[in-house]
Amino acid sequence: MTEQEQNASEVPVSAFRLSYGDNGIAWLTIDVPGEKMNTLQAAFAEQVGAVLDELESKKSEIKGLVVHSGKPDNFVAGADIRMLAACTTAKEAEQLATQGQQMFQRIEDLPFHVVAAIHGPCLGGGLELALACHSRVCTDAGATKLGLPEVQLGLLPGSGGTQRLPRLIGVANSLDLILTGKQLRAKKANKLGVVDECVPESILLKVAETLALKGKPTRKHSFQDWAMGGNPVGRSLVFDQARKKTREKTRGNYPAVDAILDVIKYGLQHGMAKGLKEEARRFGDLVMSPESAALRSIFFATTAMKKETGVREDVQPAIVKRVAVLGGGLMGGGISHVSATKAGLPVKVKDISNDGILNALAYNYKLLEKKRKRKMISKAELQKQMLLINGGVDYQGFDKVDVVIEAVFEDLSLKHQMVKEVEANAKPDTIFATNTSSLPIHQIASVAERPERVVGLHYFSPVEKMPLVEVIPHEGTSPETVATVVKLAKKQGKTPIVVADKAGFYVNRILAPYMNEAALALLSGEPVEHIDSALLDFGFPVGPITLLDEVGVDVGAKISPILEKELGDRFKSPDVFDILLKDGRKGRKSGKGFYLYNGKKKGVDKSIYKLLNLNPARKASGHDIAIRCTLMMLNEAARCLDEGVVHSARDGDIGAIFGIGFPPFQGGPFRYMDQLGAKRVVELLNEHVDKYGDRFRPCERLLEMAKNDQRFYD
Repeated sequence: MTEQEQNASEVPVSAFRLSYGDNGIAWLTIDVPGEKMNTLQAAFAEQVGAVLDELESKKSEIKGLVVHSGKPDNFVAGADIRMLAACTTAKEAEQLATQGQQMFQRIEDLPFHVVAAIHGPCLGGGLELALACHSRVCTDAGATKLGLPEVQLGLLPGSGGTQRLPRLIGVANSLDLILTGKQLRAKKANKLGVVDECVPESILLKVAETLALKGKPTRKHSFQDWAMGGNPVGRSLVFDQARKKTREKTRGNYPAVDAILDVIKYGLQHGMAKGLKEEARRFGDLVMSPESAALRSIFFATTAMKKETGVREDVQPAIVKRVAVLGGGLMGGGISHVSATKAGLPVKVKDISNDGILNALAYNYKLLEKKRKRKMISKAELQKQMLLINGGVDYQGFDKVDVVIEAVFEDLSLKHQMVKEVEANAKPDTIFATNTSSLPIHQIASVAERPERVVGLHYFSPVEKMPLVEVIPHEGTSPETVATVVKLAKKQGKTPIVVADKAGFYVNRILAPYMNEAALALLSGEPVEHIDSALLDFGFPVGPITLLDEVGVDVGAKISPILEKELGDRFKSPDVFDILLKDGRKGRKSGKGFYLYNGKKKGVDKSIYKLLNLNPARKASGHDIAIRCTLMMLNEAARCLDEGVVHSARDGDIGAIFGIGFPPFQGGPFRYMDQLGAKRVVELLNEHVDKYGDRFRPCERLLEMAKNDQRFYD
């Protein structure tokens, strides 16, 4: 090899490739080498600069430019957020945003018509790139989704998104997209005006080429007519209402929301150039915020978990072609739904009665019909997905099933019966996955002829919405079984964490003391709505009393004695459950619990205070109540890590966030404890020992960490 050839081989292959047609159309292909998805990286600035230099030098020869992807299934999935970790100051992060803005402004300033041809995900920086183009054409494929999801990472769009989108589709629609981070399907994007045309994939490039040959459209950057005809009062009203609405949801815990509102309003009032400058400045501030750091850690954790098998051994998961579900109730209906509609697998629902089968089918149809009405799927797609689900009262066809997911009542003898019947009717290598929330897996597997094929697969209700699944191997479960159900859970759209076969597993174990403490606060006279509001302000999606009503008082009453027997007195539940159940209060399912329900939650049932012999009055601050309840969860989470219930702090954080809604902006219980510092956590626990008793005694793991000034994360 000559020196010249060696130097050439060391030059990285550009992610941006220019080619030219005979008709005057230039083609810019984006294809990041060695990556499945196109993402924008700071290192590409030089490559893009070279491409733009060439385009500008040939502007007299070029009639139009089509920007498209060299990947088969994505346009640009966003900016690579790993580059933000390298920023040590807000100024450095601001400079990254400014660099992106300048690059996209050069694209917009090109004198010929620039068209983005979009197929697959076009998100974040990818959509900002498309917005800098003069026109956009996308495919009508289900894979095509457009959006600005930066808010979900505690950020705002930093490469012009807050300025270009409102000028394209109006303020109200832009706020709806940017404040929520929602992703638009192709037809909806076309209807809103985010894209100009929506076409079949087979003609995408042809349509884009034809459009690029037309004259460059004029872009309107003066925005005198925005928001109610330019009326200053109307303008303020739009933003005031948006701020009020989002504050109700975020409780002021997500600074990106306020920054987005401020930057969009500022840009529309002061013009594009000043708007971009403010966008970059606020982007820099948000990158350095603890909230964004925590939210980005969740993104990195879930991304890493997608590549993991759930076992340390080098084993391959078995291929799953068919699934069966035992039980047609709420859980069975939900599990069959995600198995068919997400994983695309044929599902047989078995129940002891035809009513159970009909219930599961009706449950699935209701969910699919809701999607059809929202035009997320067609009638044909609804019918196709419903055909994947069938039912019966016998085990016919189980000899072809690869995984049986059991979702019957929490009764050990009944589950033993299910294990025996499945083993008698299924293939020798069929996996029996039990959806138990409290019974030890080794006890369920004790009657199995093939215990290595028995595993826990704990879903959360409602299954179609809750993202977490706990995978619980007992001591005899084979690594292949674990790897197979982990892969199946991912296909169902879930994030699985592997946890130890100990009482309560992980999520229920850390949830129980938190809920018990909320109940004890209630019994001390704190009003129901005060307790719920305190934990909402802290960042939980629902308050603990509301959660108890949603889960079911009867479910709490069943789980608590199991946890107390296995784990000790700190799990002893307050004397509330029996009183409520004797009064017919199971929660939402019975129409009343702590709240009254008539389809919707109506408010606190004031008679609950008389029933519990209480005179409600606020004594403690909301902050004190929130810390009191949360400390019990933190202490138990540390115990779980120490005992190997979860393999890592990362798994514990994901389990708490996805399983019970631990505030995402805190990063999970372990990141939150790192933020407070182990010494401070121990101090707080000891203060609560003095106030409320020995159940707050800090665990050994935390005492050791406080002594040695250790953290859960490096």
